Amino acid sequence: MKYQLAFTPSAELDIAYFELSTRRVIIDAIKKYLLVDANVPTKRRKQLRENQVAPWELRVGIYRVFYEFESVTMVKVVAIGYKDHNDLFIQGEKVEL
Repeated sequence: MKYQLAFTPSAELDIAYFELSTRRVIIDAIKKYLLVDANVPTKRRKQLRENQVAPWELRVGIYRVFYEFESVTMVKVVAIGYKDHNDLFIQGEKVEL
């Protein structure tokens, strides 16, 4: 299934936190892995247990894109961060999942 993408204002701030080259890698991965079959779990995409961030996660190396489904055809990116060992950081701040 083909999806449309939307970003929350906070997700736009999250992506702006990274250097330009990193932003390109993350945006390319979002386009590649979330425009089609975003609701199908794979090696990169997984549904998370209930948490305060989002129900789905896309892994891009050390980076994490958290998203949810706004409607049947809309994927909304709600947060973007990175992992350092087992710790998640969004805009440089440690976040608990």
